[in-house]
Amino acid sequence: MIDLTASLPPLSLYIHLPWCVKKCPYCDFNSHQADRFEKEGKLPEDAYLAQLLADLDADLAYVAGRPIQTAFIGGGTPSLMSEDFYYRLMDALRDKLTWVDNAEITMEANPGTFEQEKFRHFRQAGINRLSIGIQSFQPTLLTTLGRIHNREEAIHAVEKSRLAGFDNINIDLMHGLPEQSLDMALDDLALAIQLDPEHLSWYQLTIEPNTEFYRRPPALPEDNTLWGIQDAGQAQLEKHGYAQYEVSANAKQNRRAAHNLNYWRFGDYLGIGAGAHGKVTLPDGQIFRTRKTRHPNHYLNTLPEALVIKESIEQEDLPLEFMMNRLRLFETFDLQDYQRYTYQALPDALLKACNTAIKKGFLDAEQWSNGKVQTTEKGKLFLNELLELFLS
Repeated sequence: MIDLTASLPPLSLYIHLPWCVKKCPYCDFNSHQADRFEKEGKLPEDAYLAQLLADLDADLAYVAGRPIQTAFIGGGTPSLMSEDFYYRLMDALRDKLTWVDNAEITMEANPGTFEQEKFRHFRQAGINRLSIGIQSFQPTLLTTLGRIHNREEAIHAVEKSRLAGFDNINIDLMHGLPEQSLDMALDDLALAIQLDPEHLSWYQLTIEPNTEFYRRPPALPEDNTLWGIQDAGQAQLEKHGYAQYEVSANAKQNRRAAHNLNYWRFGDYLGIGAGAHGKVTLPDGQIFRTRKTRHPNHYLNTLPEALVIKESIEQEDLPLEFMMNRLRLFETFDLQDYQRYTYQALPDALLKACNTAIKKGFLDAEQWSNGKVQTTEKGKLFLNELLELFLS
């Protein structure tokens, strides 16, 4: 058996906090209304922290000597938890794991839960990047989306985050919303740009199963409007220095989300918390995905060794798994990265699919001749059709 420890992919950490104030009708994430779990007005912070750390302990064997490159605290609404929770969590993570210098550590936050003093404590605990879920500044659309904040609170959340010490901020903004016009979408984007975040996640609403919108579909804009929003919006972002580097992500220079880059480059990540997913490579070259039990009560009352469900990624599925991630990024990458991250020789099926993609104009022929892969503008527009070429 070959020991691949020294060449294992970079490792990140995802931490899931499953509670939110209110479940939004478009949300398919593992989130649960907080007031149904509170006792005496408080969430079970102590119990959840203890289980998170036990969950991490059970996964430590997968670290294999690697430092943590990035961490992302998602939800739910992680900012519902107290500052004391995060001081204790971050102290424990520093004790249990080795970190690279200046590791990017992101927390998701919603404007309706933003308190400047509380967020100053989060920054002092070691969280150095905020992702603020604004989604829209339009009052009617915020109501439709079930958001608990208003336009002014969204603006103030960004301003207060600066005062709390954050110099790396992402704004989450959606487009293609129910009955949204081109002007409404561009007005939202213009205000987000005016707030001057380092990163903008600008993505189209999709109707997902197991959501209220799926059960009662709203009237969405027509395709021509959606195309117009996408084209005009990307031009606006580029004009103001937000380069698109991923399907739904734009960033200022040197401000791309390091955590997301590790996902899309097929890096490894531990996932702890209710419903958290992970992807791990073992020193023998085996690659598998993990997922933890979803419901908070089940998570809190399960022995750590029974939390995880492991699913191996079969060799024949690796081309699709790898390309589905890498082609979300619009950067050029070396074809040898496939071997580096999967420990498998380049399969004929992958090479054949790439050649077909070149003929269709989805991949750049000149880059391919140099052993590199680059999505063309046409490939970006027809990404789903491009990815279908890699189905085994």
